[in-house]
Parts: sequence; structure tokens; C-alpha cells
Amino acid sequence: MNDETDQNPVERPTGYACIQSYLPGLDHSPGVYRMLDADSRVLYVGKARSLRKRVSNYATPSGHNARIDRMIRETASMMFLTTRTETEALLLEQNLIKQLKPHYNVLLRDDKSFPHILVSKAHAYPQIKKHRGARREKGAYYGPFAGAGAVNRTLNQLQRVFLLRNCPDSTFESRTRPCLLYQIKRCSAPCVGKISEDDYAELVTDAERFLQGRSTQMQEKLAAEMQEASDAMEFERAAALRDRIRALTQVQSSQGINPRGVSEADVIAVHLEGGQACVQVFFIRAHQNWGNQDYYPKVGVGVDEAEVLQAFLGQVYTRRQPPRMILLSHDIEDRDLMTEMLSDRLGRKVEIGVPQRGEKMELVANAARNARESLGRRLSETVAQGKLLRGVAEAFGLDEPPQRIEVYDNSHIQGAHAVGAMIVAGPEGFIKSQYRKFNIKEGAITPGDDFGMMREVMTRRFQRLLKEDPDRQTDTWPDLLLIDGGAGQVSAVAEIMAELGVTDIPMVGVAKGIDRDQGKEEFHRTGQRPFALRRNDPVLYFIQRLRDEAHRYAIGAHRQKRAKAVGATPLDEIPGVGATRKRALLTHFGSAKAVSRAGLADLKAVDGISDSLAETIYGFFHERG
Repeated sequence: MNDETDQNPVERPTGYACIQSYLPGLDHSPGVYRMLDADSRVLYVGKARSLRKRVSNYATPSGHNARIDRMIRETASMMFLTTRTETEALLLEQNLIKQLKPHYNVLLRDDKSFPHILVSKAHAYPQIKKHRGARREKGAYYGPFAGAGAVNRTLNQLQRVFLLRNCPDSTFESRTRPCLLYQIKRCSAPCVGKISEDDYAELVTDAERFLQGRSTQMQEKLAAEMQEASDAMEFERAAALRDRIRALTQVQSSQGINPRGVSEADVIAVHLEGGQACVQVFFIRAHQNWGNQDYYPKVGVGVDEAEVLQAFLGQVYTRRQPPRMILLSHDIEDRDLMTEMLSDRLGRKVEIGVPQRGEKMELVANAARNARESLGRRLSETVAQGKLLRGVAEAFGLDEPPQRIEVYDNSHIQGAHAVGAMIVAGPEGFIKSQYRKFNIKEGAITPGDDFGMMREVMTRRFQRLLKEDPDRQTDTWPDLLLIDGGAGQVSAVAEIMAELGVTDIPMVGVAKGIDRDQGKEEFHRTGQRPFALRRNDPVLYFIQRLRDEAHRYAIGAHRQKRAKAVGATPLDEIPGVGATRKRALLTHFGSAKAVSRAGLADLKAVDGISDSLAETIYGFFHERG
């Protein structure tokens, strides 16, 4: 791969003439190009099999839709990077789009990971649980699932049928009698010896067969075992097997769309309307529908379905592993190239298809219908949200409706475990991926000093913004700040903003008002008298929803911090003692206090504790003493 070059003379024309000026210096190498405006902001990132041919397409004034024509007219310079192959160019293009977020590219806004089901294999009695993130734990992973709801439903079904434990190892080791799940027939209680290790292993094997789509074979096996138990007059065992067969039948009937001819695929359909797009994805694994997820990528006028799907595939599968098959509602421009890139990523062949008949076409048609209906609901919600934002601008004297509202709140108990919270809302409702929490360090602020907490939160938030985006080139800068509190809070925030040199962002304090009655809220602005909105004003209800969401998020963050503190022990402060070794020490000795009193030889006897770490632990407690 060659070094990147910026072929940009000092006096360069803009628009078509600018692009034409680059042609003499380009050859037919594959690579990636960037189009930049007069302020050097990236307008567009694209890849090309031949850079000269692709750029020459932009150099002629005819044949472009309004979006591309506008992008060309804004172009003041270009940057190029050649690659060895077109596949490398495609991969680089997607990485740059993700990093730079160019204005004219189709951008995937949802960056979350997908949950899996993990059958842990690190214990004699494996645990079944939800997993999200890197696959560091030993075991078998099944997924992805569309979301936490789909995983939880499947886990509940697996508990009913296979009676596998979901408790953590520390709970398992400390049980002396069966828990409630055993009483309601959701667990086989291996923790207290209600099932042998071999029989439990058989349940695990059956559960994995189910997750692999081999439920019919398993049902036949259970039926044969039930008949065998009945013939042997083991009626209690036969009844238990009958209950498992019944539960399995109910699970199979509730799975929804279960294609017989498709074992593993992502079914992806797109619908465009009103300048917006919805991409609907159904996850088919083990011949079962494991849920669906809708995405709303940022698109512009003039974008077609093929371009949206091409961008979607490139961006989503750079973050997660592709399935063996991808079924699309519309064909894409570089299907062969995308197939090659995804196959390289998976390490085996990936098939990308646009089915025209049969079961696969029905799956795609179902996804397309869901995409259309989801986008319709979103468009109606966006219209209502836009009307509310116009009302907010009118109520608070803003020049135009805010596109990003940040709402701040604090939560603590008498100053302890203090947390600051920020939620974000815009034309499409709450933007939960932008929510942030701020841990207030103990001792840094006088307990209960709400002004001090808000001052720290705002300082940290805007110092980071000024560092990361001083020229405000991204949409991460707010158009309106809502502060939970009255004149004092607003004054404290205004003082901090002035110190940081950020004085052009409107801010409003939302106070409960007389008798702290909801509906009598007072709004405070710097240098102006407080005012209230009519009790039945839709804007008032909207502000209340924003404040309540911030309060909910702040309380949740506070409870997480408090729960973590309750479970904290001095072991957390010892270098080299992570969660696994902490659990091993507590399991071996029973408590952190017992660990602190243990001798060096006893510490060395614990599984997973090396001689050097045992000496570190021993020295930690005895030096403290």
C-alpha cells in the first residue's frame, strides 16, 4: 500500500475544474479518494477499481443527481491513497467512513454490538447466560441475537426445556439448598447434587443441539427415553421427560418464522421514503428466527437502495462476523467484491444473494414489509418531534429549532456515590448511544454540593468537546442545555461556560416550582426573569419527559455505582487480582477478611494464584497493618 498524498496546489479552483485538475496525476491503480471542502472537511470517501476512471466521472458536469452535483460544487481539494487490490480499497473505504463520517456518505449510526448466548465450559456444570462483547471466556457462543429481549426469551425457553443453571459460579459454590428456579422446574439444581455431572452434561449437549437447529432429532430422542422410562415403570422420570417435550413443542411453535431451507443467514431489506431510509435485518440461525433489528442510516436525497445496502454491508460487517449467507432485497454494485471481502473476514465462503422466488424470497419480502412499516412509524414520529422542537425554540427564544438538546442531572445519597448524567434528544427522539455518565470522585467535592457536582460535570464535558472538536465540525455540540435546577444551577453553569469561552449555547434551568408540583415548573435563563408554560402545553410535557429521562438515567447510574461499592473489597486494590482471582480467593477462604489473615503458604495453595502474586497479596495486607 502506497503512502497517502495530497495533490493540492496553492491556488486550486473548486468544483468540476478542481476535480479535472487532478486527472493528469492519476493512473488506473485501485484505491480510495477523499473529496474535501474549502475548510478541509471531508465531504465524501469512495473507493475505485481505477482511480483515474472514477475521478473522471466526477469531472464532467452532466449525468449527476442533485446530491452528487452539490457535493462536486463544494469540492475544493482531493486526497488519494492507492492500494494493491480493490478488496483492500473497499476495506479501507469502510474504515475511513467510520472514522471520518463524511457528510455525503451513507452513514450507519447504530454502533452497538449484538448479544450472544454463551454456554460456559470453564466449570464442571456449565452455566448458560447472555454475553456481549469480546469472546474471552471459554465456552460455546451462539448468535448473534437481535437484542437483549430476543436473548432473554431464548434463555427462558432453554431453562424450561433443559433445566440449565444461570447463576454465577460464586453463587453456585455457596448454595446449601435449591433456589426458587428448581422449585418452578427451571433448573436441575446441580449446585446441591440433585443431578449427576454426566446427566447434566447430557442436558448441556441437548441444549447445544437445540441452538444448532437439531431440535427434531432431540425431540425424537426425548420421546424414546420417555417410552423407555414408562416401560420400566419409572413414571416420575417419564413425567419429567413428558414436561420437557411439551416445553420444547411450545418453544418451537413460538419461534415465529423458522425457515426449513435456510440454516444461517442475515436477511436484509431496505425501504426509502421522505429522504430517510430503514434497513431491516432478520437474524436466522440454526433454522430459527433469532429476532430482527431496524437501522436508520444517514442518507441524502438521491441515494438509491443499492448504495444504502452497499454502505450498510461494508460498515456493519467490519464490526461483527458475517454469517454464511446474506439475502438482500436489492442487488449492490460490487457484489463479487463484497463477497470476497466478507469471505476473507469469515475464513470461509460467504454467499450474497438477491432471491427471486421460493422461501428465501418470502423471507426478504417479510423483511421489506417490516422496513416499510418501521420507516412509516418513524416518519410520523419525526413530524411530531419536529413540531415539539419548533415549540421549544419559540418558548425559549431560540433562533431555530434545536437539533441536539443535552439534559443534565445528578444523583447521590447524602453526597455518597455521586454520579452526573447527560441524556441527548433530537429530531428523532432520544439518542441513547450519546448518553454519558460522570463519576464524581469521593472527596473531590463537599458531600451534597449539587452546584459543585454540576460544575465538575459541565467542565469535563466541554473541556473534552473543545479538545476533540474545537472548530465544531461535528454534530456533537449541543444547541440547547437543560439543567435540572433553578437560578443557582444556571448561574453556576454559566460561570463555567464563560471560563471555558463557550458563551453562545443557550441554557435553561428546569425547577419544580411552587410546592414541587409537576406542571408548575419554572424555567430560568441567565439575566432573565423565570417564567412558566401553560399547564396543558405540549412543550411542557415534552420538557417533563426530557427531565424525567435524565432523572431515570442518573438514578440508574447511581445505583450501579452504589451496588459496585457494596460488593467492593480490599482485594480490588491489589495489583494483579482481577475478577477471576478475586472469586478464587473468596471461594477458597470465604471472605476478604479471611484472605487478609491467611499465611503465605495458604495463599500459594489457591488455584490460579502464583507464588509471586501470593507474596504481593500477603505483603499488601501486612504492610497495611
